[in-house]
Amino acid sequence: MGDFEIIDLFAGPGGLDMGAHSLGIPVTGIEFDAHACATRRAFAKTVGDEGPYMRTEEADVRDCHPEKYGSANVLTAGPPCQTFSVAGTGTGRKNLDMVLGFLHRMGDGEDVTAELENLEDPRTGLVLEPLKWVLARHDSNPFDVIVMEQVPAVLPVWHAVARVLRDRGYAAEAGVLHTEEYGVPQTRKRALLIARREGPVTFPALTHQRYKKGHAPVEDHPEGRLPWASMDSVLKRGAFTVVSNYGTGGDPKKRGRRTQADPAFTVTGKIGRNRLVSPDGRDLGRFTASEAGLLQTFPRDYPWQGIDNDVQQQIGNAIPPLLAAHILTAALGLPSRPAGQVLGYDGF
Repeated sequence: MGDFEIIDLFAGPGGLDMGAHSLGIPVTGIEFDAHACATRRAFAKTVGDEGPYMRTEEADVRDCHPEKYGSANVLTAGPPCQTFSVAGTGTGRKNLDMVLGFLHRMGDGEDVTAELENLEDPRTGLVLEPLKWVLARHDSNPFDVIVMEQVPAVLPVWHAVARVLRDRGYAAEAGVLHTEEYGVPQTRKRALLIARREGPVTFPALTHQRYKKGHAPVEDHPEGRLPWASMDSVLKRGAFTVVSNYGTGGDPKKRGRRTQADPAFTVTGKIGRNRLVSPDGRDLGRFTASEAGLLQTFPRDYPWQGIDNDVQQQIGNAIPPLLAAHILTAALGLPSRPAGQVLGYDGF
């Protein structure tokens, strides 16, 4: 494999695209949400003619034709996670067996499009859209590399997709990554699938230590991994404690707490519900959009577009650009770089 060009499905505000941009790889992102598209276009204007292109097509992935993007030899996708995430509706998790049944039928050559659209929540079927693209181009112009990521609840789907891809000659593997093990100042788990026509598949090498609550990082890690990145390492806002509302069901007794010396809790579209307090208990407000973006490893000045709730949702839905850069480096077989040199801006 030589030069790469990416078509990114469900591209969001540009998390994976930022990772690709840092590696000098052109990418076209298809995204339905108007605010996320506005954010992507605003960033593209700041880049201008410098570096590779980062294009945006505002469209529903289901209405686009894979053959239109024939020059793209890499398919990446992060389908919407609301029906699979613990912070979402849960219908995807309840319908997992049904989804796997559809997937196996797709692997046998059946068209299940109409049935997917009639699911209890049509968003559940979007997790199979990347496979539809792979199968549509397999006989005429197959993708060389495929990367899919989602919340951990989707891992059984990715394992099943991997089996379908192996039957078509790909080397394919699926697993779960912990973002803090790649220098992201946040604990966030993502289910990842990587497939290559020219194997083998290699997952990104770990660069940082996994976060352990109540423990300090190991000073001399036996495998040379760096300490996990703290919130303070990117926010620089002094001492504070985050009081999380994530996964509590509204129960104040279940609200977790972390200080600026820890990585952030998982950044979701509801990050605005988290409170910041000073060591003496004073209310310090909430994370700004810029700060939430930094915890996802976007640049401090990333041009988020939309009202507050829209921006929070964009940030929470995005794959961290730093993680994306590590994933693409491994998936495409590119030379690895020191952790601090993966992105082209300060703080990582």
